[in-house]
Amino acid sequence: MKLRPAKILLFSCVSLLIVSCGETPVYTKSYSFKNAEWKQDVKPVFKVNIPDTSTFYNITISLRTTTDYAYNNLWFFLHSKSPKGQTGREPIEVIIANPDGSWAGTKSGSIVEEKLLFGHRKFPQKGTYTFTFEQGVTQEAVKDVMDISYTVERDKNQH
Repeated sequence: MKLRPAKILLFSCVSLLIVSCGETPVYTKSYSFKNAEWKQDVKPVFKVNIPDTSTFYNITISLRTTTDYAYNNLWFFLHSKSPKGQTGREPIEVIIANPDGSWAGTKSGSIVEEKLLFGHRKFPQKGTYTFTFEQGVTQEAVKDVMDISYTVERDKNQH
């Protein structure tokens, strides 16, 4: 059976429509590091407005490095501030490479992306939460770190 160009175009459009109908995240932003270098004084900030305290949210942190990244992991601190001013600080380790030297994340060309499902939770207050990332390595700068992303999505399954 031969597919006609019109059928191929129709199939492509319908497929794209189905794929794009997923719920958009409540929040998703990325911070790109200048010269692919995360310096100690650079602290990306993400401000997330949480509209609903009865909903569970999935929180994902994505970190992209180059294949020249020299270590198997990266430590950073996540500082959080609630709408009412409560603060917290949490250390986070992202595994970049496995013990055998293979990439833990997804490699595409010279870029490695590691996605970390950071949380599945309800937020106790409506309003704007502030999340600040602080590099947690003893060096002044970590080379070959391209960007970090923070995504908050409503959990479709509501556990």
